[in-house]
Amino acid sequence: MARKPKGTLRRGWTTGACATAAAKAAALRLLSGRFPDPVEIVLPRGERVAFALATEAAGAGWAEAGIVKDAGDDPDVTHGALVKARVAQAPAGAGIVFRAGEGVGTVTRPGLALAPGEPAINPVPRRMLTEALSELAARHGVPADFAVTVSIPGGEALARKTTNPRLGILGGLSILGTTGIVIPYSCASWIHSIQRGIDVARAAGLTHIAAATGRTSERAVQGLYGLEEAALIDMGDFAGGLLKYLRDRPVERLSLAGGFAKLAKLAQGHLDLHSGASAVDRAFLTAELKALGAPDALLAEAATANTAGQVLELARAQGLPLADRVALRARATALATLAGGTEVEVIVFDRDGAEVGRAGAA
Repeated sequence: MARKPKGTLRRGWTTGACATAAAKAAALRLLSGRFPDPVEIVLPRGERVAFALATEAAGAGWAEAGIVKDAGDDPDVTHGALVKARVAQAPAGAGIVFRAGEGVGTVTRPGLALAPGEPAINPVPRRMLTEALSELAARHGVPADFAVTVSIPGGEALARKTTNPRLGILGGLSILGTTGIVIPYSCASWIHSIQRGIDVARAAGLTHIAAATGRTSERAVQGLYGLEEAALIDMGDFAGGLLKYLRDRPVERLSLAGGFAKLAKLAQGHLDLHSGASAVDRAFLTAELKALGAPDALLAEAATANTAGQVLELARAQGLPLADRVALRARATALATLAGGTEVEVIVFDRDGAEVGRAGAA
């Protein structure tokens, strides 16, 4: 996760807001013969915002507009992407029908808010699109019977940088957004991905999932148990987001995997493992070493060590199971947050993916 820069950050717009604006512009062209530029839409919380059009096209019975997504100062993978919406006349009584164009994914697994086979245009963007087009149709005295095809050129390649393939959303990106606004570094999209990953795993009937702080620990725990992709949750620094969601949606077994420094923060009771939100306390690690019977010389070294990893190496050189003890304390934090219902193990891996500590199920 990128580090948040200092100072006031500029907000951006979700793909759902961009798709709604593009569709409204296309529908106006279809109904009135002209493209509005800029085009104004109403966001879910009532804000009115205007978007400049980047592309325009029209033909017999259809019109299409495109808007370049501006994510503000958020490190969003879709920043600068072209979000296009084609609106075509649909048969009488069809209502508003959604389709996935180039670069927009299709749902293939149960557990998400959309049924398998549906284009990955999430519920709030669908509502925004429906309200905007219904209002236009009413204003022009025609039925709101439209086929809306949303596309993001290059979206299939961008989607490989997201969790969509793991969630079973294939062929491209999702059209997202609950407010229409991207708050820089709010981490909402990452926590959303964690929650949807849990939903998909539960819907697939998986009883054992693994949540990891990074790719090395994820590969290691996957290899340890032969877990399928749908069982893997990219937790990152958001242990709290994972555990609180599982509290009401338990699974039979959870493996928490990560490096020593991250899991040492969880052992201290921190649920946000980012370095900017919590820091490993050398005094904490020194106290844990003391409880393991470490000699005074080792305790003095640990108290002045530069990193948590350095403390771990000092402990391992003395044959002291510090990583096991940290795993035990991290497991206690997880169990207290979950409040029952899920069997938990914590596995500590080093930078090479080798297991160095464990607590919980064998």
